Amino acid sequence: MRINAEFDEAVMVRTGEMDWVPSPMAGVDRRMLDRIGDEVARATSIVRYAAGSHFSEHTHSGGEEFIVLEGVFQDEHGDYPAGTYVRNPIGTHHIPRSDPGCTIFVKLWQFAKDDADQFSLNLNSLELSADPNVEGVSRAQIVDRPQEAVFVEAWEPGTETELGDAGGVEILILEGELNHAGETYHRNDWIRLPAGERTEFKSGAEGVRFWMKCGHLSKIAIPG
Repeated sequence: MRINAEFDEAVMVRTGEMDWVPSPMAGVDRRMLDRIGDEVARATSIVRYAAGSHFSEHTHSGGEEFIVLEGVFQDEHGDYPAGTYVRNPIGTHHIPRSDPGCTIFVKLWQFAKDDADQFSLNLNSLELSADPNVEGVSRAQIVDRPQEAVFVEAWEPGTETELGDAGGVEILILEGELNHAGETYHRNDWIRLPAGERTEFKSGAEGVRFWMKCGHLSKIAIPG
């Protein structure tokens, strides 16, 4: 299976307009944003757990990171409410479930082999610092690796600036609106810019806050 698998092309997706696709586990559905592979895949998805549903115990052979968008995600290690960001490196394992139901944004098979940093944090409580070079922009960096940097960024209303990186950029909107080329993107919408491309965006009337990963799209590893 290949979905948005041409990584030299920009992709901008209104995820709320996508159909939910059932997974092999009852009560767990997916919106597939990009994917190379079938059930074992390099994948970026939005996954919805119905109340009381679970997924089979599994090991993260390629690593996993996710953001809880709604509800509470659970496993044997704890409960992760909306706003939690989790990184599970290669070799970690768990039994995911959600008693009340939840929706998560999740990336699979996209960890570097030498990245063993497992953690979770609340994105809603991060302290952001003003960008001295771009008025109206604040950010906090949460991952800093040679080929991967992850940030939470907030723009004041009407802020207009370029986004892009030599190694590519990926964005998930957490709150507010982001405008580009006459189109408006909202909460949970997803944007991917290829390596080397820079393009201009503008925040909406209420501003915008988003999760952003940079530098990771210049070399795409395929499971197998």
